[in-house]
Amino acid sequence: MIKSILKDKPTKLFLGIMAFFVANALIAECIGGKIFSLEEVFGFAPANLTLFGQSGLSFTLTCGVLLWPLEFIITDIVNEFYGPKAVKRISYTAVILISYAFIMFYVSMSAPPANWWIGSKATEGIPDMQAAYSGIFGQGMWIIVGSLVAFLVSQLVDVFVFQKIKKVTGEKKIWLRATGSTLISQLIDSFVVLTIAFKIGNNWSWAQVLAIGCVNYIYKFSMAILLTPLIYLAERRIEKYLGKETTASMKKAAMGEEEALPQMPTAG
Repeated sequence: MIKSILKDKPTKLFLGIMAFFVANALIAECIGGKIFSLEEVFGFAPANLTLFGQSGLSFTLTCGVLLWPLEFIITDIVNEFYGPKAVKRISYTAVILISYAFIMFYVSMSAPPANWWIGSKATEGIPDMQAAYSGIFGQGMWIIVGSLVAFLVSQLVDVFVFQKIKKVTGEKKIWLRATGSTLISQLIDSFVVLTIAFKIGNNWSWAQVLAIGCVNYIYKFSMAILLTPLIYLAERRIEKYLGKETTASMKKAAMGEEEALPQMPTAG
């Protein structure tokens, strides 16, 4: 039975996609503590935008946004071939494992550090390794809650919008349902995380939330458009791997009421 499962290509593909999805989400959360200037990456001067009375705004982003666009591409690919139930399954799995990771981060930060370790990097400009470690892995509770809630809500919205568009377009115009669902879900993601983490958690004004949210969404909007060709590339690779007959059957199941998740073969 186990041998049969490991030989089932749709099952192997789903497990591989889910593993990458969860790992990508966890990495994005871990590297999100670093802030970088998008303009400086390309050698441009800060944008200095003014929105909702907030001036001097620029594309100062967390490193986590480098990976989140890939999550929504993966969501659309899974939705296309395995259906909405599969997307919900990988989304819930990601949230559970990220939550577990954050618990382990706090446990590790609370563990008493060895005295020699605290100053072990002093010659390299890090006088207190415990403070540095906590600064990297420790995030405020509101930021963690905001990030996880925004991620889950935006994933569910992406699933819903994708399926609604697909029922109208059928097998055609994958770019429309993929990009359209991402643009709407990312809009919600941008403002949910800021509202929870900074409006509720840090008493930001609504003007600040709206201004920063719009700047973040401009970046996400642009990335959603630029990464659209990856959907077609992934679709061709999957079709080549699984075969046209199998992919056609999976897409048909994903559009209907029939469950499109891989089924475990029975013994005998």
